[in-house]
Amino acid sequence: MKQFPHERTAIVTGAGSPRGIGKAVAKRLGASGWCVAVLDIDEVGANLVADEIMASVGAKALAVGVDITDPGAVDRAFQQVESSLPPVIGLANVAGVSSPVPFLDVTLEEWDRVMNVNVRGTFMVTQRALPGMLAQGIGRIVSVSSVSAQRGGGTFSKVPYSAAKAGILGMTRALAREIGKEGVTVNAVSPGPIDTDIMGGALSETRKAELVAELVVDRVGTVEDVAAVIDFLMGPDAGYVTGSTYNVNGGLIID
Repeated sequence: MKQFPHERTAIVTGAGSPRGIGKAVAKRLGASGWCVAVLDIDEVGANLVADEIMASVGAKALAVGVDITDPGAVDRAFQQVESSLPPVIGLANVAGVSSPVPFLDVTLEEWDRVMNVNVRGTFMVTQRALPGMLAQGIGRIVSVSSVSAQRGGGTFSKVPYSAAKAGILGMTRALAREIGKEGVTVNAVSPGPIDTDIMGGALSETRKAELVAELVVDRVGTVEDVAAVIDFLMGPDAGYVTGSTYNVNGGLIID
C-alpha cells in the first residue's frame, strides 16, 4: 500500500463562494495538512478564500480563476497549480449550479448550462487530475452529488439538476471500478438540505422549519457537515473506501 504523502495538494472546485460547501471543504483540508488550490469562476472570491485559509490555518493555498466547462482554461489552471504546489493527489469536485425551472419551461440553453457545469466540468477536471494521481500511485477523488439525484427532485432544484447529479453518481461508480487497482479512490457525497446559496439564498427560519419537518434530525445541515465527510474520504484512513455514496442528508433518505 502506497504511503500517504506528507506534502500533497488538493484541488477544490467551486470554492470561491463565501457561504458554499467548497469554501468549507478547502478550509477543512487546509487544516488537515493539505496544500489547497481554490478553483472558482469567481477569481476574486477564490482569492479571498485562499487568503483566509493561509491566515486561519496556516496552510499553503493558491487561488485560480477558471471556467471548468472550458478545457483550455482547465488545463491552464492545472499547469498553474502543478508549477506552484506539491503533487495533486486530491480532488474535490464541488462546483455546481442549481435549476429551479419547471420541466416544461426548461430551455435547451438551461439544460446545457446545468449539464455543462455539473457533469462536463466534473468530467474534465477529473480527467485532467487523474494522470498525476496514477503516476503517484495514490489519489483521492470526491464529487458532490445531491439527494435530488436519489430522491428524484423534491428540493429547490428540479429535473436538470437531478439528472446532472445522478450523472455524478454513475461517473463515480464507473471510474472507481476502472481505476481501483491503481491506488486512486473515487467516491461521492450526496448532501440533503444544506444552508447554502444554492438553495436559492440564505434560508429563512420558516423555510428551515419546513425542511426539518421531512428530516430525522432536528436541523438543516451546514457546510461543515459536508466538509467533514469529504475530509475523511480525502484522507489516509479512507483507502479502502471507493465507489461509495455518502449521504449527508439528516435522514431524508435512509438506505
